[in-house]
Amino acid sequence: MRILLLSHYYPPETGPPQLRWSALVRDLLAAGHEVDVVTPAPHYPAGRLLPGEDPSQVGRSHPGEHGETVHRVTFRRSSGDARSLLLDQVVVAADTVRTTWRRRDGLRPDVVIATVPGLPTALAGRAVATLLRVPLVLEMRDAWPDILGGAASGDRVTPRAALRAGLVRLVSTGVTWLQRSADLVVTTTDSFAATLRERQVPRVVTVRNAHHGLPGSSAPVDTSASGGPLHVVYVGTVGRAQGLETAVRAAHLARQDGVAIRLRVVGTGARLTSVRGLARELQAPVEFAGPVTREQVAEHYDWCDTFLVCLRDWPGLDSTVPSKLYEALALGLHVSASATGETATIVRETGAGFATAPGDAQGLARAWGALAETGPQQDRARMSSWVDRHASESGAAAVLLEALADLGDLADPGHERVEV
Repeated sequence: MRILLLSHYYPPETGPPQLRWSALVRDLLAAGHEVDVVTPAPHYPAGRLLPGEDPSQVGRSHPGEHGETVHRVTFRRSSGDARSLLLDQVVVAADTVRTTWRRRDGLRPDVVIATVPGLPTALAGRAVATLLRVPLVLEMRDAWPDILGGAASGDRVTPRAALRAGLVRLVSTGVTWLQRSADLVVTTTDSFAATLRERQVPRVVTVRNAHHGLPGSSAPVDTSASGGPLHVVYVGTVGRAQGLETAVRAAHLARQDGVAIRLRVVGTGARLTSVRGLARELQAPVEFAGPVTREQVAEHYDWCDTFLVCLRDWPGLDSTVPSKLYEALALGLHVSASATGETATIVRETGAGFATAPGDAQGLARAWGALAETGPQQDRARMSSWVDRHASESGAAAVLLEALADLGDLADPGHERVEV
């Protein structure tokens, strides 16, 4: 099978989508398939071409790490805010359609896979699959369009907010249409897959995020029960959906209650300035490490007593499981979750730690106080077993390969390639 992958994110960038698809592409190639990847020149997370990357690669093709062919398209520099990120994604999606059409003779895919994040990539996938008359696989890494309603839920009632709400409804309708029009929708959680089936999305499969090996990490040392401060680490995006303000307030409240605690935030995002400001205002015991390389993440895991997973109580986020949770489970880290839904269920069922209600700073502070007294007591054997069953790289690839094989019956006259 010849597979055409459309993605806004791809190695040598590092991040959950990049790691996921690097592993999946490797295993697709190992199974005997051919893979072409259409993706922008590497520019995540800074929004500009990564240091050491050749600007002339835009418009060119090159071999990927595993033997895939990578076609680089143009991008628009972004500053990290939502508007500039969206404009970047639109530019990339438009050039993706243009590039695939111009190179259709050489590509000739049997299936197109378009992966979100990057909602415009989904639209590009629909356009490319239609132009080339092949099946479309749409991967939804987050609970779209549900999450759009959550993002707008805090807006005040103003004319601008009303306009924004109207746009959200329009985009939500469009995303649902794209999902229903796809020949297969891939989700990363069972709960969101069930939601899509209820919405008459005809073919849905869950391919969970997987744990990817982390160089240099060792089992964490339990220090809090011996009288040292409780070390809490958050690694990931600092955005609206995460609501890290809850964790900052919880660390402040815990210290007021006499708990020796340090919260370390590793990463960046649109809400970093706001979260920093709240920490300064409260004089909370919070430190900010900024973004780090994947190799540097290990030292922060080794430092911590508990790993924080934080999500707001938005529609759609109860069907979202941060990929970092699987990493924490595989490494045997104790998990502090401020979340609900499938994330909270996994934390409890694996014996990884505790889960408090989203936005409940007092509840999270109390849980950290209890943890400081007892020390972490996670069930590492159960956590490891769960990861082996549900979040291994080989397991994710096997599910995807089976789903792609089932698309073979779509190769009928209604899906033949365009002859040129």
